[in-house]
Amino acid sequence: MEVERCNVSSKDRCLNDSLEEEILAFLIDDEAQLRTYDDLTKVNPVTPTTVLRCLQARYSVKVFYTHAGCTLVALNPFQPVPDLYTLDVMKEYHRAPQLKDPKPHLFIVAEEAYRSVQGQLVPVDQSLVVSGESGAGKTWTSRCLMKYYATVAASSSVVQSQDTVERIERRVLDSNPIMEAFGNACTLRNSNSSRFGKYIQLQLDGCQLLVGASVQTYLLEKTRVAYQPANERNFHIFYQMMKAATFEQRKEWHMPHGHHFGWLPNVEKTMEEDCFQETVDAMVHLRMNAERQRQIFRILAGILHLGNVKFSISTDESQLCDIKEQSKDSLQGAAELLQIPAEALQTCLRVRTLKAGRQSVHKPCSQVECRTRRDCLAKVVYAQLFEWLVTFINGSICADKSTWCNFIGVLDVYGFECFQSNSLEQLCINYANEKLQQHFVSHYLRAQQEEYVSEGLQWSFVKYQDNQSCLDLLEGSPISVFSLLDEESRLNRASDAEALGVRLEKELGDNGNISWDKFSKVPHFSVAHYAGKVDYKLQGIVEKNKDPVAPELIGLLQISDNPLLRQIFQEKETENLSSKGLNKVTVVSKFKNSLESLMSILHTTTPRYTRCIKPNSDCKPFIFQKEEVIMQLEACGIVETIHISAAGFPIRIPFKAFVQRYGSILQNSSFMSGAPDPVKAGSDNEMDLQEVQRLLDSVFQLSAHIGREPKSLVHCGQTKVFLTQSMLDLLEDHRKNILSKCALCIQRCWMRYQRRKRHERRHSATLIQAAVRSWLVRRRVQKWGRAAALIQKSWRKWRAMLKSLAEAELDDAEDLARQDVPELNATGIQEPITVRGWPMGLALPSAPSITLSMRATGFHKMMSVVASLKVPSRRGEYKVETNQNMQGITSIRAQPKGSVKLHCKRSPLLYANRQPEMRNYVTGFNELLLEKAQ
Repeated sequence: MEVERCNVSSKDRCLNDSLEEEILAFLIDDEAQLRTYDDLTKVNPVTPTTVLRCLQARYSVKVFYTHAGCTLVALNPFQPVPDLYTLDVMKEYHRAPQLKDPKPHLFIVAEEAYRSVQGQLVPVDQSLVVSGESGAGKTWTSRCLMKYYATVAASSSVVQSQDTVERIERRVLDSNPIMEAFGNACTLRNSNSSRFGKYIQLQLDGCQLLVGASVQTYLLEKTRVAYQPANERNFHIFYQMMKAATFEQRKEWHMPHGHHFGWLPNVEKTMEEDCFQETVDAMVHLRMNAERQRQIFRILAGILHLGNVKFSISTDESQLCDIKEQSKDSLQGAAELLQIPAEALQTCLRVRTLKAGRQSVHKPCSQVECRTRRDCLAKVVYAQLFEWLVTFINGSICADKSTWCNFIGVLDVYGFECFQSNSLEQLCINYANEKLQQHFVSHYLRAQQEEYVSEGLQWSFVKYQDNQSCLDLLEGSPISVFSLLDEESRLNRASDAEALGVRLEKELGDNGNISWDKFSKVPHFSVAHYAGKVDYKLQGIVEKNKDPVAPELIGLLQISDNPLLRQIFQEKETENLSSKGLNKVTVVSKFKNSLESLMSILHTTTPRYTRCIKPNSDCKPFIFQKEEVIMQLEACGIVETIHISAAGFPIRIPFKAFVQRYGSILQNSSFMSGAPDPVKAGSDNEMDLQEVQRLLDSVFQLSAHIGREPKSLVHCGQTKVFLTQSMLDLLEDHRKNILSKCALCIQRCWMRYQRRKRHERRHSATLIQAAVRSWLVRRRVQKWGRAAALIQKSWRKWRAMLKSLAEAELDDAEDLARQDVPELNATGIQEPITVRGWPMGLALPSAPSITLSMRATGFHKMMSVVASLKVPSRRGEYKVETNQNMQGITSIRAQPKGSVKLHCKRSPLLYANRQPEMRNYVTGFNELLLEKAQ
């Protein structure tokens, strides 16, 4: 105990007291200054202690994301932070012109991947690798990434496709609650720990819109169905059913209130993941009908009832184990819910069938074997149901291959685990984490430095922790831990843990990553992983690797009356029947194959890393334990990553691609300065290099304000251009300005062309309108001319006829002349004078009398006008009063005899505004008559 205390105290002094002068100078900086380091490459010097101090300062002010070169470090706050993941925050990062401006965030990594799918040069698929220990927040991070892409990649401006986009977004998001309900559980380190690995492939079309998704799963921890470690729980779905079932559902599932199930520990624990209605709603949104849901829940309830089936110890090996009396109801309930015969179920659990040649031998099982067969039945049913759910989800959300061209993958795997008792499950989980760490090491830490040397950069290698030796121990050829496990599992004999331990020590004792505790009485072996040393017990590990399933159990499930249960087992054959000897499929071999397929996908995509860090082992909010954090930083190589990112060039672009993208900068500068310099003849690579150097010189001339040595920003290798992020941003800014100017010029030309076309169309329309109007006027004038000619002709004809009639009736003129007509003097007339005359102006003795009151001259003319027009003078020079009968028409030939009525077919109002021309003179025949009257 004293030794441990000394070790802890010495470690604390190493972290806080015994620091070099430059580290001490960094640590005594103002804490407000440390909080501003949003990228750990700005830390100087870069040591585990300085990095730890910076993260602690940011964590204290609730800043949880920090860049570490190419990696994003995410500290788990262990409590909800809703303002950090709102829709407005998503839009802010999605619309940011430069991602270096906003604060570090998970959405920056997501947006970089989204923009890089069809980004700078060649469309490249992306993979977001979320890694960290169990409880570090990987599941929450993956959920936020899916929500981000479902929001920004599903926004469509096309109204017709908006419903389709929303349906796809809803289904992709609804796959999460189902997967977490059936695949996550509460462990000691995490209340929502993923007990399986998944790679979610978000499928994008040519417009970068989300059109579908697919899910690949790896190694479900199905043993949790029948075995739960202390203070841990089973899968969430069982607790959701227990807490939220209705009365009818409880009655159907045989789950009365207060009923205890052996496989559901810690039921009283309240968790936000126990949301049954959310799981059901997700099933509905994925188009799962009510009958299919009912079949699933009946299967799950049957599994729970299987866990309550207990067997008594048989004193005679030849006799069957009896089922305890209190377990018979559970057996009957399991048979009813699984819809299989209760007698057949009881027989399969207690009797083992052995084949000897062509004959079958039935052998009673011991109590341990009965429990094993019961657990095996529950595990295989749950595992097959989980696989069916994954297939169903993929069928609902996966798009046709012809509709998508690129994808963004989100990898969420179980974190590194180390418990007091570790078995095959922890070995596979930690092996997967080793593979991911090796992918990071080979892709970034080693590959980048080797490329610097091969391209001629002056580079001194940064040392890093390479875990290749650990992988060789686990999966190497010809002898490794997995190969020995598979060999032992394929032998048709009972496993011996001690013999297996001796063989491991004999075959692999030379590898420094494996060790044994000589004083331990339990067979085990220890592996030094990149994240720490883990002890694995050998007892039962071979049986777990075999994962045997009795043929009679599969046959029993194939005759079930449950359509879903019968469907998922109708094509399944046990490994014992389909494969024999060394061809048997083991858990390790199956997991290795699936992991290799995952790694092949990661190698063909551009990876982006997010390291989730757990600040404390108790999962309490805002507690920062230095030892816990620094152990994780050293295990995942954060310090080495910062060193390489700070001194290296993270962006590498081939010469041709570089000129192809940024050649517009050189063309623009050459146009401004004159003709470009001729390029000397040489090889294509040399010509490309000269072109790149000219382009970079042009950029540095245009950006004389950068304030740094050019060689520190960019380096030309043998075949590639190596850039820092700041140099890439500078090039992108120049390119963006040039493209903006070109776009502005194109817009001006297009607008000028459009305006000229509009002017030409308007002028043409004016000419056409003028021509049409002139044609219409000509037609109207011609029509008027013809009408006028017709009127004139009719008028002349009428005048001639009237003249002839008047001449024929002038016989009475002499009688009128003989009468004594007093001389009239227009100027001396003061009283009204009665004059006889016709309305047309004929002053005849037989005409009706007209009384005139004359106050002016020109009697004869005015009398003729008044008599013919019957309207007052417009000048007011005389007043006319007539006693003529106005209701009839009197002929010029005969005296009127009574009134003659005129019947008009049309209303006289149509002619109300028509009147003859007003004249103060009389010509023609009336003038002659008036002269004679004088």
